Amino acid sequence: MHAMHVRDLDLNLLSVFDALLRERSVTRAAAEVGLTQGAMSHALNRLRAYFEDQLFVKTPTGMAPTAKAAMLAPAIMEIMAKLREDVVSQAQFHPQTARRSFTLCMTDMGELVFLPPLMRQLRKFAPHCTLRSVQVPLPQVKDMLASGEADLALGSFRTAPDDLFQQLLFLHEFVTMVSVRNTAVGDTITREQFETLRHIVVTLASPGGAAYDAAFDEHGIRRNVYLSTPHFLAVPLLIDQHPDLIATVPLELGNVFAKLGTVKIVPPPVPLPPFGLRQFWHPRFHEDRANIWLRRLIKETFEHYPDVRTD
Repeated sequence: MHAMHVRDLDLNLLSVFDALLRERSVTRAAAEVGLTQGAMSHALNRLRAYFEDQLFVKTPTGMAPTAKAAMLAPAIMEIMAKLREDVVSQAQFHPQTARRSFTLCMTDMGELVFLPPLMRQLRKFAPHCTLRSVQVPLPQVKDMLASGEADLALGSFRTAPDDLFQQLLFLHEFVTMVSVRNTAVGDTITREQFETLRHIVVTLASPGGAAYDAAFDEHGIRRNVYLSTPHFLAVPLLIDQHPDLIATVPLELGNVFAKLGTVKIVPPPVPLPPFGLRQFWHPRFHEDRANIWLRRLIKETFEHYPDVRTD
């Protein structure tokens, strides 16, 4: 087909063709595409002129496609499907009907804190969407967000790249976790006990503990570090099996593990600054409707943490 002839085709007419093909009625097709019956008849006449064929003719059972219309139908239906799925669907985001997977970068502690409340909210407001959690080194987070492989990063990335957008969700405090079988430590832990007992320290690519490490240094407290691990979830099991070990962890983590009955939490012997948990996203997706919706959902879910929304 000549290029000039291609430019003569109004793409809106393809939606008219598609509706007539499915509805077999000028009235019903007009209602579907939002036209009056007169405007629909005019659009059909334009289609007939363009393709030099009647395309749809009246029969006792409705508007039937001609042989040429039947020949054109597969290609036009495919074009309309691609437009709806790959173009129109990107212009808006309707959570109740959307079918997509959201990918979040977070640590195992982040999964423990964020996923249960977020899953409840997502299943309520976007029932056909799913979640995927990935743990990647900090230097790779920006590339994951830029490429769209991940939608958001959630956590305490104190050295996150400056060109990422970020939003504070809530502040976390620290507690010290002790085995319930460690009878030497009661409801509080003394500085002497804190310095004498051996510690488990969680080390991440971007240490969330940098602030409280500095606080210990400022107070001249030296921790007797026995084990460093990148995994928060291993800590309570290790303390249960080795009651002489202790660990200083975020409050929510300590609360969850204390419910298991094998460990208890006590205030650290010195005041520690809280740290902020944030969500991060790449500028490429700052105006993306689905990303905006997800960010808003997460902010609304956690802005009153720990009294998160569950309704």
